[in-house]
Amino acid sequence: MMPVVPPAYRGRFAPSPSGPLHFGSLIAAVGSYLQAKSQQGQWLVRMEDIDKPRMQAGAADSILRTLERYQLLWDGGVWVQSQRLDRYQQVLDLLKQQQLTYACNCTRSRIQSLGQGYDGFCRDKNLTEGQLAWRLKAPATATSFTDQHAGEIQIPATLAAEDYILKRRDGLFAYQLVVVVDDMDQGITEVVRGADLIDLTSRQQALFRLLGAAAPDYLHLPLAVLEPGFKLSKQNHAPAVENWPVSETLTAVLRFLGQSPPAELIGADAKELLAWACSAWQIRQIPRQNEQKATDFL
Repeated sequence: MMPVVPPAYRGRFAPSPSGPLHFGSLIAAVGSYLQAKSQQGQWLVRMEDIDKPRMQAGAADSILRTLERYQLLWDGGVWVQSQRLDRYQQVLDLLKQQQLTYACNCTRSRIQSLGQGYDGFCRDKNLTEGQLAWRLKAPATATSFTDQHAGEIQIPATLAAEDYILKRRDGLFAYQLVVVVDDMDQGITEVVRGADLIDLTSRQQALFRLLGAAAPDYLHLPLAVLEPGFKLSKQNHAPAVENWPVSETLTAVLRFLGQSPPAELIGADAKELLAWACSAWQIRQIPRQNEQKATDFL
């Protein structure tokens, strides 16, 4: 009997080009890079520019140049979501044909008034006219999953059971659909990302199953915050790291992730630091909490 050969590791970093790379994004980039390269795997880069109104001109190029400056060099070409609209529509049409979706004309104000999750108001209306969103008839979705670092994670039942949007009323595809299609098409074996996306994981695993694909493993990294609950983000105008000193900033990222370079590497260039980090990378050293103050490391 032939031994079972595990699939080659394929990870990814998928920034949204709504602004330049900041410290929190760099943490996700480095963490996903080290998890891939420490296993001699591939590390892919994907531009998640599906939400066009939020995109910033020149941000995608800025992000790529910043990754290069920190020696975070990706494998293959860069995937761009806005170039894959036909593929997303193909998958949505397949789900429609299987009667797994329905049209919805509920306004944002009505949904917000519900407090917790969408209530399936339009599920049996068979709407065909007007400005419509498309929702997935939520399959049986687990309320927990196993994170590769933190272990079993509980998901709020209201999120697991919600009929969530696949395509918005304004015609834009939703993150929940495109991220699963992209990960499936790129053959991603493990997703390493920030802890702010933990609650979406079981939904995405369920959608993989609906599409006849195996879900990747998931590993969530702590978020860099200024204060509890106030994460560094483009929306919060987090400063760009493109012109920060590379060695000091990369060392701060490694320390944030629980990987402390030895004294002889203080001040080393990015290539040396990453070579050491790949050889020394231990996910058990990543802090367990979902948030850490960025100022403790900078």
